[in-house]
Amino acid sequence: MPPMRPEHRIQRWFASRDWAVFDFQRAAWDAYLSGRSGLIHAPTGTGKTLAAWFGPLLEALHDPPASPPPLTVLWITPLRALAADTTGHLAEAVTELGLEWTVEQRTGDSSSATRSRQRRRLPTALVTTPESLSLQLSYSDAHARFRHLRCVVVDEWHELMGSKRGVQLELCLAHLRTLCPGLRTWGLSATLGNLDEARDVLLGPDQPGDLIQGLLPKRTAIDAVIPQRMERFPWAGHLGTNLVRDVLAALDRADTSLLFTNTRSQAELWHQALLQARPDWFDQVALHHGSLDRSVRDQVEVWLREGAIRCVVATSSLDLGVDFTPVDQVLQVGSPKGVARLVQRAGRSGHQPGAESAVLCVPTHAFELVEIAAARDAAVAGEVEARRPLRGCLDVLVQHLVTLALGPGFTDAAQLAEVRTTHAYAGLDASQWRWLLDFITTGGSTLKAYPQYRRVERDGDVYRVTDSTIGRRHRMAVGTITADSMVRVKYQRGGLIGFVEEAFIARLKPGEQFLFSGRVLELVRVRDMTAQVRSARGRTRAVPRWMGGRMPLSTRLADGVGARLEQARDGHYHGAEMTAVRPVLEAQRSASALPGRDELLVERIGSREGQHLFVYPFAGRLVHEALSALVAWRLTREAPATFGFSMNDYGFELVSRRLPEVDGDVLARVFSPTDLDADLRASLNAAEMARRHFREIARIAGLVFEGYPGRGKSTRQVQASSGLIFDVLHRYDADHPLLLQAEREVLESQLELDRLRDLLCGLQARRLLLTRPRRLTPLAFPLWVGRVQSRVSSEDWQTRVQRMLGQLERQTPDA
Repeated sequence: MPPMRPEHRIQRWFASRDWAVFDFQRAAWDAYLSGRSGLIHAPTGTGKTLAAWFGPLLEALHDPPASPPPLTVLWITPLRALAADTTGHLAEAVTELGLEWTVEQRTGDSSSATRSRQRRRLPTALVTTPESLSLQLSYSDAHARFRHLRCVVVDEWHELMGSKRGVQLELCLAHLRTLCPGLRTWGLSATLGNLDEARDVLLGPDQPGDLIQGLLPKRTAIDAVIPQRMERFPWAGHLGTNLVRDVLAALDRADTSLLFTNTRSQAELWHQALLQARPDWFDQVALHHGSLDRSVRDQVEVWLREGAIRCVVATSSLDLGVDFTPVDQVLQVGSPKGVARLVQRAGRSGHQPGAESAVLCVPTHAFELVEIAAARDAAVAGEVEARRPLRGCLDVLVQHLVTLALGPGFTDAAQLAEVRTTHAYAGLDASQWRWLLDFITTGGSTLKAYPQYRRVERDGDVYRVTDSTIGRRHRMAVGTITADSMVRVKYQRGGLIGFVEEAFIARLKPGEQFLFSGRVLELVRVRDMTAQVRSARGRTRAVPRWMGGRMPLSTRLADGVGARLEQARDGHYHGAEMTAVRPVLEAQRSASALPGRDELLVERIGSREGQHLFVYPFAGRLVHEALSALVAWRLTREAPATFGFSMNDYGFELVSRRLPEVDGDVLARVFSPTDLDADLRASLNAAEMARRHFREIARIAGLVFEGYPGRGKSTRQVQASSGLIFDVLHRYDADHPLLLQAEREVLESQLELDRLRDLLCGLQARRLLLTRPRRLTPLAFPLWVGRVQSRVSSEDWQTRVQRMLGQLERQTPDA
């Protein structure tokens, strides 16, 4: 009997699982076997992993190896948490098809024994992260170890593109293509709006590539918990855990659920709230976020795969690719802030071809019901946000050049040509390249007197790292993920619990309690970057705050909110969410106005505090943060004044005892896009913001060393080191490329300058609605609450908020 053809073996493998082979999967396999590269776009849970993996397997089945071949396939994953799950799925197919391949993973969590074995010989297929790949390229035998590579698969490319991790990977891929000219590169992506650009960034400028679309978008049911009582003056976080009983009812209707929150702090609070309401679920509700110890997260993921747990409260740590087929439903606490994020999270349920995904949104304040309705509109229309790729990040390129110099080394012209094959550095000019080489070899004109910045030496035509201490330090710092220094949290007489940011622990005194990992802990002492704790009884609202919790409303979702408010302005309330929030919006329209998308609402309200100016562009928190400072600064040119600030995703508040009179002409001047860059720098003290941001750039570029394991520097020490370098460069080399990069990134990333400029240009065409309400309106109230909450006062801020809420309700007539 003749042997079965490889295609038939694949068909039988699918049939054994009762799966159909989809047309897009066959298209991906054919493209791979024809030597092409590309991007596979398909909704979560519809088989795009198999579309990428079975191309290399089919190739191997046509010419089966007698023994495990050297490294052939490199699989890049954005999260270490995904590596083990992905490795298991890939290895299962290899084993069942009878291929003599080895499949292993290599991440920062890999044991020393695994790393030692892989230093001797890499497996046939290696699942790794961008950081671990960069480390592999830093060894002297890197060229020999990668020379047999035939394919690179980049999983969840949409999560990497638009970040410095994506830029780091672009550089690594360019180097691998130089080593292996026939290398095929395939990206996997879901929930992305700019697919052509994503493919082109992955493959490099002017490189041909396929774009393979998967199944039609999965059916996604988006519903919301509707509060039984809707207060007309909502404020952020007010509903929150008050809806815990509605959530418990939803959890009771499903076997396994994922409850997503937008921040780790919120996850901790919801986990505690669920267990307080249902103590009998103590072993049925778990917590999962990136600051918990790896072993804790691994155990939770095992329970999910086995369907052995009722609910996991999670953050973005469970957003991506891990296949939890038993999950019946997904809940989202608070607005998702973006359409793509909501669709991605919904896809964690029904994680198999043909199954419907479902998400139940839990609003934390009434206006989030409008955002949920707008998100559903966009999801039904298939409109999701784009991810914009970065360009010209010199700190990442500095790190990459030192990495290559630490490995086999590089030559001038060849390396410049290679770097220019990436999207991020296609426009790198000769003067920038000369500066880069000078910077890594001498430290540049300002730092050349300090030997620690002379990291690379020129040996003939080859640039190399010859100092072993420099090499050791560099390998420990490889990567572009930056955050506040992390403090380990350990029991006084026990094991590791997880990590919190040093800034949070620094505010606690021994004996004070805080909530972490779903437990109430008491701080005993802090020593050597370790917080020793013991279990405590009682309740506490002190929860660690992690950076990255300020997610702004996306442009797409903001537009959708504007469209829904415009419908409400015209008296149209479609859907359960809009019907529920109608009393709030009617109260807003009665007291002031509801703006349409072609209108800008500005409210001036007097109080005992002074005069308040509330402005509602609906452009997201980061834009409003910059815009409020810009408007305040421009108003001081009309008349001297001192302002207080508050902002959220819908608008901002300025309050002053001496607020100048404003009319259409004044507002036209303060909202003008003319001289935006200069005025923004003056209003925000952009130099000081750049100084703080420079710390991240300095670490990535290797100017600051954060210390050896167990002897790490404190945040204050790292800040002092980077601050000193910033001051030296600012004084003696004000046009230093890394200083200019710091300022540019502050404007583009932290302040969303492009979005702000587009907004100001668009405001010129909007009709101005200038109103003078007698009291705070429903839109103004949450801005007022945010400012009161942030102020230090001997009076409990919640008491003051409740008192104001009572006054407003009594003074507002029923609609």
